[in-house]
Amino acid sequence: MLKQLNRGDDAPLFTLLNQNGEPVSLAQFRGKKVLVYFYPKALTPGCTTQACGLRDSKAELDKFNLIILGISPDKPQKLAQFADKKALNFMLLSDETHEVAEQFGVWGEKKFMGRTFDGIHRVSFLIDEQGKIEQVFDKFKITQHHEVILKYLGSNS
Repeated sequence: MLKQLNRGDDAPLFTLLNQNGEPVSLAQFRGKKVLVYFYPKALTPGCTTQACGLRDSKAELDKFNLIILGISPDKPQKLAQFADKKALNFMLLSDETHEVAEQFGVWGEKKFMGRTFDGIHRVSFLIDEQGKIEQVFDKFKITQHHEVILKYLGSNS
């Protein structure tokens, strides 16, 4: 795995296609807090649980003026299926070449069911209004991801 970014680091500027095939840049959200969360694969049980937790907490997260960007290596068409099927209310971005995941240091070796392969590590980055990484969330249960984010925002507002 590459060196993962930490608190205080500048967030890499990137532009990726969203689930509708439209380019979305991190720079367009300057002045707002952005949660960039990396997940391995759309429409899988764990990633669905994580996304639905954020979806169901969106009204609470909106109180903190938070933009949510979910990033995976899936193609935009698959992200569109995921967003439609699960009624997701935030943007999903396609990082097919995993270039952005590499910039954030979350692409690397993984082990699953006795297999070793390269993939995205489930890590979330809270980026502040100036484009700096305010907090890194890399130790959480998938079912509690949204709660960890809300707890952090609530205690730091």
